[in-house]
Amino acid sequence: MAEIARLEAQVEINSPAEKFYGFFRNKMHHLVQMFPKNVKSFQLLEGDSIRPGCLTHWKYDLGSPMTAKVKIEDVDEEDMTITFNVVQGDVLRFYKSFKAKLQVIRVHTGISSAEWTVEFEKANGSVPDPEHYVDFAVKMSKGLDAYLCKN
Repeated sequence: MAEIARLEAQVEINSPAEKFYGFFRNKMHHLVQMFPKNVKSFQLLEGDSIRPGCLTHWKYDLGSPMTAKVKIEDVDEEDMTITFNVVQGDVLRFYKSFKAKLQVIRVHTGISSAEWTVEFEKANGSVPDPEHYVDFAVKMSKGLDAYLCKN
């Protein structure tokens, strides 16, 4: 029986929760300019916005150049969540399945958190947990928060 594993990370953010979430809904393509060392390109392949069913294509580098086709599986405006499902790409050489979920939560006035969950199934027992993906999600969240607090 396949075992789905999970990694989680939480980042406290000072920017408004709606603004942080809204960036991923409406301006995700700006990650290329904000994190050029890691995010090389981002395209919407199917659909005209980030919504359930749309297909995106990423070129990225977290230690080596990689690509991924990612389907937006779910978007929940009320809960401020977006679920990403990798359907094709280099990461699937190491993992049979790979999903990431972002949820932005209002903690109290002026403080929110970005919570990342990565669910994956390893292709074999020698594959490490994808901690570098979670580490990048944390780095990206902190950088984006700093940017949004200034603008």
